[in-house]
Amino acid sequence: MDFLTELDPLLRTFWFVAIPATVIFAIQTIMTFVGVDSSEGLEADFDSNLDGGDAPFQLFSFRNLINFLLGFGWAGISFYGLIQNKTILILAATIIGVAFVYVFFLVISQILKLGEDGSFKMSETLSKIAEVYLTIPAHMEGRGKILISVKGSMHELEVMTKGEKIPSGSTVKIVSIENGNVLIVEKI
Repeated sequence: MDFLTELDPLLRTFWFVAIPATVIFAIQTIMTFVGVDSSEGLEADFDSNLDGGDAPFQLFSFRNLINFLLGFGWAGISFYGLIQNKTILILAATIIGVAFVYVFFLVISQILKLGEDGSFKMSETLSKIAEVYLTIPAHMEGRGKILISVKGSMHELEVMTKGEKIPSGSTVKIVSIENGNVLIVEKI
């Protein structure tokens, strides 16, 4: 690192920012691919959630700081010979650092769109057709069971009917949900 001592102080500063940021970025990337960046089982001594919401992206995070410093440092080194005015050079490096954070945000938001919510919600059964698995007693006097396919998976759910008794093997339609978890069906 003797070559750094002979450089202009501003260029030396860019190198002192770029080198550690690159090393930390490489470590973060390797840890991400290995799966070590998971927060499973870790407990922090502080609440780092600055926005109060459940957002997948936080502006002020260590990863974003490294992304900014990576863009800032390498842009400063790259443009040092091209931009003679030091103020404009620092401004350009800052803008590129912010652009690195923005590109990271765009990449993460696109990756999150790839995720699929496979959770089951009762409301997804409304107006669907199902097969009676266990006989459904008449006039809300008890519960039977149906088999229904939602999002490609079969579910066995308890149901009631306001009409006549519905025997096993019959086809029914879900017409409403009462009390948030009781499906009401009618025979087709």
